[in-house]
Amino acid sequence: QVQLVESGGGLVQAGGSLRLSCAASGRTFSSYHMGWFRQAPGKERRFVGSISRNGGTTYYADSVKGRFTISKDNAKNTVYLQMNSLKPADTAVYYCAADSGLIMTMTSGQYDYWGQGTHVTVSS
Repeated sequence: QVQLVESGGGLVQAGGSLRLSCAASGRTFSSYHMGWFRQAPGKERRFVGSISRNGGTTYYADSVKGRFTISKDNAKNTVYLQMNSLKPADTAVYYCAADSGLIMTMTSGQYDYWGQGTHVTVSS
């Protein structure tokens, strides 16, 4: 069992930056690929990016590539989402998720555990 708690959301102006954190409980954090997803009002939850168990591989959605960076600190049981050059279109609830599968995935249904989400609002 893994419990995930996101933090770091808030209100920021367009062009600004935020860093989201996702703290995980449990002793097996290093066994999980980690993903970030977001859900805008009235829209489906969408993949933002993911990072492999050891932090060596990352994938990003095209909409955030070059602006967002995911990192993972297994010693601190924490995964981060650094968001730069934020746009109003980035406004959403951001969720982190843990995946115990062998292969990294962008499919939300493949993730085993989810956090409660943190709100990000980007004003124009």
